[in-house]
Amino acid sequence: MPGKNQHVVPHKDGWAVKGEGNKRATSVHDTQKQASNAAREIAKNQHSETVIHRPDGRIRDKDSYGNDPFPPKG
Repeated sequence: MPGKNQHVVPHKDGWAVKGEGNKRATSVHDTQKQASNAAREIAKNQHSETVIHRPDGRIRDKDSYGNDPFPPKG
């Protein structure tokens, strides 16, 4: 069963990784790239998605690490 999607979001101290629905950050990083790498590792372990947001909060990119052999396109 897939885990929570991991979101990379702006944070007052840089960039945060947050599990979907969580109020608190799992981790905080200086750069978006560092946060993205951390989120990607969690998502791989949990077979979920990484959702990377822009500084304004809009979604910039998504990566799926689920076990679905036919993931949705788009």
